[in-house]
Amino acid sequence: MPALEKRECDALYRTRKVLCGPQGTLVRINGKSCLSFCSNDYLGLANHPDVVAAFQQAAGQFGVGSGAAHLISGHHDLHRALEEELAEFTGRPRALLFSSGYMANLGTVAALVGRSDAVFEDRLNHASLLDAGLHSGARFKRYPHVDLNSLKKQLSESSAQRKLIITDSVFSMDGDIAPLQKLAECAKQHNAWLMVDDAHGFGVLGNQGAGCSEHYGLSHYELPILMATLGKAFGVYGAFVAGSDALIETLIQQARTYIYTTALPPAVAAASRASLRIVKAEQWRRDKLASLIKQFRHGARQLGFELLDATTHIQAIIVRGNERALSISQGLFEQGLLVSAIRPPTVPEGKARLRITFSALHTEAQVNQLLTALELYA
Repeated sequence: MPALEKRECDALYRTRKVLCGPQGTLVRINGKSCLSFCSNDYLGLANHPDVVAAFQQAAGQFGVGSGAAHLISGHHDLHRALEEELAEFTGRPRALLFSSGYMANLGTVAALVGRSDAVFEDRLNHASLLDAGLHSGARFKRYPHVDLNSLKKQLSESSAQRKLIITDSVFSMDGDIAPLQKLAECAKQHNAWLMVDDAHGFGVLGNQGAGCSEHYGLSHYELPILMATLGKAFGVYGAFVAGSDALIETLIQQARTYIYTTALPPAVAAASRASLRIVKAEQWRRDKLASLIKQFRHGARQLGFELLDATTHIQAIIVRGNERALSISQGLFEQGLLVSAIRPPTVPEGKARLRITFSALHTEAQVNQLLTALELYA
C-alpha cells in the first residue's frame, strides 16, 4: 500500500473520530468529553427539543423510510410543504428537495449544461461543485479566488452556447463571502447563469437567516440557481435547489441524482420545517454568533495568530505545516478541545490550518477557554 504509506508520511492520513451522543458544544469523542469547535451546527439546532419532537412525531405517524424515489411513490405531503416553505423563505417561485448537497450540485449542473457549454468556477469552491463541473461534460474553467477580472476575461473569450458561473457563498475552508452582487452583474453582462451554493450561509446570513440572497438582496432573476443544505445551520439533513418554475421542472425531468434516488424520510422534512420556524423567529442565535466571532478574532490576533480575512462563523488559523496542524489539533484534544486540522488537498499546499467553527450555543467563557488553550501554540 505505498500510496497509503506516503499519505501517512506526509501527515495527510485521515482518521475518523467516533461521536457518542448528540451534537452540541459539549460532545463525547472516542470516549473523551470535549468542547467542540468543529461542527457545522451553527445555530445549535441539531439537538433542539422542538426539532427532535417534530421528527419523532412524524416518524411515529408516517414511519421511518420514504420507501421510494420522489417520482415513483416517495414524494410525501411533508416534502411538498417543506418545498413550498423553503421557496417562500428564499424569495423564489419554487424549491426542490435533494437527498444531500453533493447530489444537488451534481444533478443540477449536469441537468443544465453539457458538451457545447462552459462552466466557470471559483478555485476554492467546494469539492462537490468542482466535481459537478467536471462531470457535466461542459468545458471547465477555474478562476483565481474571487478574481472577477480573470472571470470576465474567461467569459469574454468563451464561445460556449451556455455559460454557467458557479460559486460558494461562504467558502467552507476560508470563511469569506463571495462578492455575489458583482458576480450577478458579471453574469448579466456576459449572458451567463449564476449558481450559488449557500450551504454555509443558509440560516446564518440575512436578517431572517434566509442566506446569501437575502444578505445581498438578490432576486431569482439576479441569482437564478440557489442551492442550500439543511444539515448545517438547520441541524437536520438534505438539501434543496430554489429558482424559477422552469428551473425546477427541468431538474425534475433531468437531474439524475433526483430521479434515481430514494426520497428523504418524511420525518426529516418535518424536522426541517420545525428548524425553519426557529431560524425565522430567533434572531438572537445569529446575533450571538456575531458576538462570539468578534471575541475570538480579537483574542486570536492578540496572540499573534495568522487569521484569514473572514468575519463569518468559519475561522481559520493558518499554521502552514501539515505536521504542525496535526500536532496542535492533537494537543488541543488532549486538553479537551475538538478542533480540526485541515490539510491538502482540502486546502492548497502550504496552507494547512486549524478550522474553527462556532455555534450560537457556545458561551463567551468557552471561547476564552479555546483562546487560553491556543496560547500554548502562539
